[in-house]
Amino acid sequence: MSYSSEALKRFNYLLSETTTVYHDAAARLGLSYSVMQILYTVCNDGDGRRCPLSDVCRQTGISKQTVNSALRRLEAEGLAYLERAGGKRKDVCLTAAGAALAGRTVARIMEAENAVFASWPQEDVEAYLALTAKYLAAFREQTQTLPAR
Repeated sequence: MSYSSEALKRFNYLLSETTTVYHDAAARLGLSYSVMQILYTVCNDGDGRRCPLSDVCRQTGISKQTVNSALRRLEAEGLAYLERAGGKRKDVCLTAAGAALAGRTVARIMEAENAVFASWPQEDVEAYLALTAKYLAAFREQTQTLPAR
């Protein structure tokens, strides 16, 4: 019995290959995937220097344990630190050296991503983003019916 449709197989293949490209890019730039994801999130979702830790965990999809381990490495290298931001909330903050590293690494990945979008007709970019958002909303709705444990 097969649970996977051809569309789902193709989708999962593309998703997996996209993740592989990010892993390969991180390795080419001398970063672990988890460190790259943290730096990327701070640059993309934060102000380039700081970002809520909860956003890093949610946006990267990396386990909290792995995020904390990567943050300890970044702290030990003087590239990042955690700072209380009210209540139990903490922010991931990049030092000047961490921001410079992000500029030499994840900024290049973002430039490559932006170059892809810039090479597409605007209507293709809009269609891609709209369909991705539509898929996400529908998938989120479908998974809400799964039994909670």
